[in-house]
Amino acid sequence: MKTNSKSPVKILFVLTIVIIGLLVAIVLLNNAKSSNQDPEVTVFEEQPPIEGQPILGEESAPVTIVEFGDFKCPACKAWGETVFPQLINDYVDTGKVKFSYINVLFHGEESQTGSLAAEAVLKQSPENYWAFHKAIFDEQPTTQSHDDLWLTNEKVLEIASAIPGIDVKQLQDSLENQTEMNNVNTDNQLVSQYNIQLTPTIMVNNIMLEDPFDYEKMKSLIEQELEGK
Repeated sequence: MKTNSKSPVKILFVLTIVIIGLLVAIVLLNNAKSSNQDPEVTVFEEQPPIEGQPILGEESAPVTIVEFGDFKCPACKAWGETVFPQLINDYVDTGKVKFSYINVLFHGEESQTGSLAAEAVLKQSPENYWAFHKAIFDEQPTTQSHDDLWLTNEKVLEIASAIPGIDVKQLQDSLENQTEMNNVNTDNQLVSQYNIQLTPTIMVNNIMLEDPFDYEKMKSLIEQELEGK
């Protein structure tokens, strides 16, 4: 007698074909997405928060650029002398971009000393922060190795003494008592959150550049973000 029931083997065969087809489709879709991704950038769900961080430019600027940097880092010094002035001239001074800096402590105690000093100056004399920031990098020896000791309490106090408006005694007390350690720890948390592997690391809003020295790529991202605003 004939029945309408299908053979279990045939049903299993059909299900297997369907599952394989779905898996192939998923792989192809993922490959297609990967092929459209820009290998020169990494995109995060949100940009680094800059509340309480030093900000250069108009706070209402539609695009934010963040540098994760280390005062002990030679590449950060080079970036500040080459790319940074172009960025300021083209975008910050024109009101299109605001710039912020987050401390990274990749070189231990000296990185911490520079960060604590910068945070203390930001707190007591925010209008002098960027002059102090630049002065620290200017003092970085051009021939230093990572093991050379130069970024000391004495050095940052010497730097501060040349900038009118900074209370050197107050800065000294702050360094000795590490009063701004909470702010430095906040930066450390952001370094971990955004998986910072090198300095400088540059982010345009929520987009991290693979090569911080590729200014043309940075400009294209800025323009892209400006168009989206």
